[in-house]
Amino acid sequence: MLPLSFLRAHGPLIAFGAFMCFASSFGQTFFISLFGGEIREAFALSHGEFGTVYATGTMLSAATLVWAGRLIDRMPLARFAVGVLLGLGGTSLLMGAAWSIPALGAAIFGLRLFGQGLASHTGITAMARYFEAERGRVIGIASLGHPAGEFMLPFLVVAAFAVIGWRSLWTGTGIALIAIAPLVFLLLRGHGARDRALRERRQTEGPGENDKTLGDVLRDPGFWLRMPALIAPSFIFTGLIFHQVHLAETKGWPLELMAGSFSLFAVASVVTMVATGPAVDRFSANRLMPLFLAPLALACLVLFATDSPLAAPLFMALLGLNTGISFVMKGALWAELYGTAHLGAIRSFDHAVMVFSTGLAPAVMGLLIDGGASMEAIAMASAVWCAGASALAAVAAPPARQLARD
Repeated sequence: MLPLSFLRAHGPLIAFGAFMCFASSFGQTFFISLFGGEIREAFALSHGEFGTVYATGTMLSAATLVWAGRLIDRMPLARFAVGVLLGLGGTSLLMGAAWSIPALGAAIFGLRLFGQGLASHTGITAMARYFEAERGRVIGIASLGHPAGEFMLPFLVVAAFAVIGWRSLWTGTGIALIAIAPLVFLLLRGHGARDRALRERRQTEGPGENDKTLGDVLRDPGFWLRMPALIAPSFIFTGLIFHQVHLAETKGWPLELMAGSFSLFAVASVVTMVATGPAVDRFSANRLMPLFLAPLALACLVLFATDSPLAAPLFMALLGLNTGISFVMKGALWAELYGTAHLGAIRSFDHAVMVFSTGLAPAVMGLLIDGGASMEAIAMASAVWCAGASALAAVAAPPARQLARD
């Protein structure tokens, strides 16, 4: 664990990271999918049609993220973060007022860009950039904002549906995000001095031996060998959770069971975030890469093997284990391999690929469902993907270590 003196000195910055990770929940698939039935009914969309609208908005947000995410390397952190929160609040208001399918698509684009894309990117990039020896543990703590949202929000949304409509819920979310955005300035009070010290040290010492530009990274074969493993959690998790209503129906599970199982997902995420941080600091994120998909593969096999109601909480708990490992490991990996000088550009490209995969997943799985594919078949195919991607990640390790020495 981190010393109390360290937490006192750096607590506000770490709290900022956790706050941004929590705020990303409003653009995450688990949150938006809770409104899936109401949205499909309001706009008369099939599973595949809604998945396609969702995919289009998400993939456009991924393309925008490649440009927008690198601005964090150039802008003051507080100003960048406030802009992200205001954008997320504004598109939440748009979702509540959406009057047509194009407006719905625009709202999804904004929620995915500012929520899943930039809010999480902002929090984790800040942790990876301003901490080194404690990077894994700090990212693990800040990443707790993700399971906090996953634990709280499904219960709140399901409960709120009994009182108000889905549009009012989105309108209230937008107002709350805009109202709370100035909190960033309080959490980052005094951060300017820390940032100036880092920039002055870079100017004095010159580029670090591991500092690579995005162009360098894109020419590294190891980067591409890792990609199938890195996008597997986002694609598989998003696809399955986006269609959680259909999954529950085909398995004979009440939707409340799925919503309730998110608490186990959140608890499992917390456990692995706390445990993975020290492991990353000790062994390195690169060494953990070939192993981190094991819980996801097991989750898919559980979904394939049984319809028992007990499978729902087990499935969600295993997804949570993988999610916790993924957040911490990916948060540290790029800084570890490629340095921090161009971390915003590198992470924004990686994050854009991940967001693109999350946009593709609902459409692909929705069209498969419309075509008659069972959730069991989709789950087995996902488990096979995890096995193959882990093998590629293991092959990528030696070139990555060589790159770090170049």
